[in-house]
Amino acid sequence: MKILVLEPFFAGSHAKWAREYQNHSAHELHLLTLKGRHWKWRMQGGAAALAKQCLATDTTPGLLLATDMLHLPAFLGLTRQRTAHLPVALYFHENQITYPWSPGDPDKELGRDHQYGYINFLSALAADAVFFNSDYHRRSFLSALPAFLKQFPDSRGLDQLPRIEEKSQVLPLGLDLLGLHVEGEVNKSPTPTLLWNHRWEYDKGPDAFFETLFRLKKEGLAFRLIVLGEAYRNAPPIFAEARQRLQEEIVHWGYAESREAYARWLWAADILPVTGYQDFFGGSVVEALYCGCYPLLPNRLAYPEHIPPDLRPKHLYDTPDEWYAKLRQLITAWPAVHRDNTVADFVARYDWSILAERYDQQLARVSIKPRRS
Repeated sequence: MKILVLEPFFAGSHAKWAREYQNHSAHELHLLTLKGRHWKWRMQGGAAALAKQCLATDTTPGLLLATDMLHLPAFLGLTRQRTAHLPVALYFHENQITYPWSPGDPDKELGRDHQYGYINFLSALAADAVFFNSDYHRRSFLSALPAFLKQFPDSRGLDQLPRIEEKSQVLPLGLDLLGLHVEGEVNKSPTPTLLWNHRWEYDKGPDAFFETLFRLKKEGLAFRLIVLGEAYRNAPPIFAEARQRLQEEIVHWGYAESREAYARWLWAADILPVTGYQDFFGGSVVEALYCGCYPLLPNRLAYPEHIPPDLRPKHLYDTPDEWYAKLRQLITAWPAVHRDNTVADFVARYDWSILAERYDQQLARVSIKPRRS
């Protein structure tokens, strides 16, 4: 089957997901994309630009696969002469109803933040099947819709919510975990090495992360630190402060020059202390777990889904005080802390070698379902 993938924000995890599924799928995927920048404009204007591309291509797909950044009804309206008969699947990497807005974004204060969530709602209505990258994401989106729609004056569409729930299911984010294996030995230190391998943005909780490390250093605890990720111009200022205050602990800071270098730093790390307050899936967390890092994760969002149920009391925390106490104990007891491969084996199910077939089967089912009138 030919699948036309529609991605208006082709960058980062969105681009990685599309390329890797294309490489692993038994279906024939064709990508229609726009550069990953100006996300608000992509949600508003990306449909028109991708519609133009669609009408110019000679590909005849059996299915459309769009992501949450596309205004799907607008795209379908602009391409109805070519797409009216095609089944449509929608994949949610994130959504703009439950995603926390940046404190510095003026649209929130001016009340201009609702339109993007409404685009997600309309797109979910228009699709024949709706996939979420985690069960937490599915539940949080569906449970947030009633209150979100009730803020509008009338014709809110609340009666259509059962339709969206009925066609919603979980399809985890595929990752190239097998590609993280490296040749040769990775040097390990008897001093515990902590890891940050997330985006340098506010929603990953960098203030809580680094403030705790400042406190632990002041208390005299010995640790090393690997900080991965690209330094953006508007990165939270705590990163610059941490680079100065933790310079004696830092063994790597910043972007890894290659995928292999990134993997080697993951294997070199020991402990993954996570403070994020937004993650619909947590791809970077899963990558670190696969490479053997000892997880200390919030007992919320999608994180519990990545830990075997019997190990959750050991690896999850509920409060900042509990997180600090558990991290302090880990560092103090290292390297005598018992570790096994249970968590790494548990997250191995997200590798494309396993998930690609599941994707193929789920999308094949969408392609043969009768379209709703």
